[in-house]
Amino acid sequence: MNDVLCGLAANPALPFELVDRLIAVADADIDESLADRADLTREQTAELAARAEENAVRLAYAGLLTAADIDPVAQPRAALALLEERSGAPEWARLFAGDPDAGRRERLAACPGLPADVRETLAADPDVRVVTELAWWTTPDMAARLARHPHAEVRQAVAANEATPPEVLAMLVTGEGLPPVERCLVCDREETPFTHDPGCPRLDCDLRSGASCDGSHESTVHELAQRALENPATPVEALLRFADHPSALLRARLAARPGLPPRTAARLAGDTDPGVRAELAGNPTIDDAVIRVLADDRGHDVQRTLAHHPCVPLDVLSRLAAAVRIGPTLLPRIARASPSEVEHLSRSPDPVMRMLLAERRDLPAGIRDALAADPDAKVVKSIAPHPGLSEAQLRSMLERHGVHVAAMVAGNPDASPALLEDLSGHVPPAGKALREIARRRDATGPALLACLADRRARPVAAGHPSLPPQVIAGLLADDDWQVVQAAAANPSLPSALMEELVPPAPADGSHSARTMGG
Repeated sequence: MNDVLCGLAANPALPFELVDRLIAVADADIDESLADRADLTREQTAELAARAEENAVRLAYAGLLTAADIDPVAQPRAALALLEERSGAPEWARLFAGDPDAGRRERLAACPGLPADVRETLAADPDVRVVTELAWWTTPDMAARLARHPHAEVRQAVAANEATPPEVLAMLVTGEGLPPVERCLVCDREETPFTHDPGCPRLDCDLRSGASCDGSHESTVHELAQRALENPATPVEALLRFADHPSALLRARLAARPGLPPRTAARLAGDTDPGVRAELAGNPTIDDAVIRVLADDRGHDVQRTLAHHPCVPLDVLSRLAAAVRIGPTLLPRIARASPSEVEHLSRSPDPVMRMLLAERRDLPAGIRDALAADPDAKVVKSIAPHPGLSEAQLRSMLERHGVHVAAMVAGNPDASPALLEDLSGHVPPAGKALREIARRRDATGPALLACLADRRARPVAAGHPSLPPQVIAGLLADDDWQVVQAAAANPSLPSALMEELVPPAPADGSHSARTMGG
């Protein structure tokens, strides 16, 4: 890979004529960067698309190609990409529905907006993988029909499809009103009873780990139940049967479902598996009684998950903050705290609660300033990025708490370029702060030079337009390929140097730009 040319290919300041020259000499790696440019002309796009189907696929997804630009026979993957984007021609769908390559038919089945006759053809496909893919994405009427398909793999895909009618999803869960399942992927390929070894050494085997069938297609039926539990269109009433299911995975999926009846939620709060209780703790519709039961649950991740619940009472949250390490994050309950609750939290004797409040970015000025002067470093670290803090306040934070708050001060939108320069020279060096400075559009050249000394900040700083041009040029010979690419992509790279770096087009004109579509 030529890292300099790959970087140049992404440089937004690369002159038009150099883009042409680069297209003429590009390899696959450079093509990838060129295809992502926002300023390609139709001719340049045509050149890239014609040279490699990978380019055409990327350009199709980017919306830079139309059906008139692609021959579906010569570039089938690009044509399928356009169909996925609803930009392909309807006749292409009919062409691929009869394609001998099952993989292409499978990709077609996932495309939205297929003509009705194409859906019918795919629903009758002899390869169950094609029918299964159709079942994942198809329309409500077709999903209802495929729910009666004899293959369990198709039915579990119908159970995952959010367009499947609720009454059909309920039938899939209960089995009532549907003919029995006749086959699954396991009994299609193996004599039953059979359980697939998770460490199966066969290279040609694509059965899922742990897949099994004793004649009842049990592993796929289990997956069907899981899909239905995860599908928001499945009626909750049809799922309550899983509250006592022997599978902890299915009970956990039920516990996460919004709208559980209080009695079911209370029963799951006493489940023997902590994973089930942790899922319940994250359920946004559980009531106060269940929340208070779970608040005392020391099971793995139960209390930590409950702390992120949008309706957890503040007194419960205070207990949770003392019981588990939450860290500096804006909790949903803190984000929706009322003005009176914000005032109360700001005066909390617990620095963790003050820290959690300090993660908000819409605090009244008085509360913001009080938290900025807090004696606890973790509170100051959380409030440091808050808009509206003065330079004097930010400098005071640095004087009191040093590297502990440096990165957050560097991320404050009101930090001045002069403050960033001073921060970049902090002793001892603050690596996280240097990386934050390197990402700022208003960072100055001197600050960026200091960022180059940090291994992780160096690639970011190398691409910053405020870096001196001679420094950018020198970074083209750096040992780190990421630094080289970032420097080559830097719009402040001198255009004369760009001219020197891009090789001339081949004399035979073999890669000269073609007109789109011809």
